Amino acid sequence: MTAPLTPRDNQPPEEPHTPPTASGAGSSAEPPAHPPTGNDAPVDPPLGQELREAALTVLVLALVGALLGLLWLWLAPRIPLVADTHNVYLKDTEGEEAIGADGVFLLIAAGFGIVSAAVLFRLRRRGGVPLVIALAVGGLLGSVLGWQLGMVLGPTDDLAAHAAQVGPGVVFDGPLRLQAMGVLLAWPIAAMVTHLALTGLFGPRDEEPPLPGTPVPGAPDLAKDDPAA
Repeated sequence: MTAPLTPRDNQPPEEPHTPPTASGAGSSAEPPAHPPTGNDAPVDPPLGQELREAALTVLVLALVGALLGLLWLWLAPRIPLVADTHNVYLKDTEGEEAIGADGVFLLIAAGFGIVSAAVLFRLRRRGGVPLVIALAVGGLLGSVLGWQLGMVLGPTDDLAAHAAQVGPGVVFDGPLRLQAMGVLLAWPIAAMVTHLALTGLFGPRDEEPPLPGTPVPGAPDLAKDDPAA
């Protein structure tokens, strides 16, 4: 027979040593680093600042409309008129100068819309609803200002007085007008489409959450710390 083993000097028996598990290792190790949250991402400016920037955008685009009016006045074809002692007539009844004036305004306004949207996207890449609305409103105001300025600086619309001034049978230029008022929307529509395309191609992207099982940078590798692995 063998005597039961008793601990020396009345010391308690040693407990069997068990390797730390993944949960134990995780409890003693530093807490894993968390992925960047919204606080780490770029923060949008406050609403008050966005409204101020939107108001400034509307003002600048409306003033740029003066340049639109000057270009339209310079590039639009003239409408030749001729008068007798009683009435004023078109010199060329089949001429397309009136339609040409609308087409020139349309092309210039669309170009202004593309350029203004590109500049705004370059300066304020993250955009924002107030700025996008300001882009459309400012483009419309700029178109209206350019249209009115072109008519004011162009030939007078008082045809009777103009005909009496030049005399019967003398060709003179008719007033600069828009036949299709829809061309005033060319600037805001072109600006909105351009800004939408630039935002979709080059705008900031929101970080997607990591997939389950994807290691997080900075977190300890629990698989390496587990001896049973």
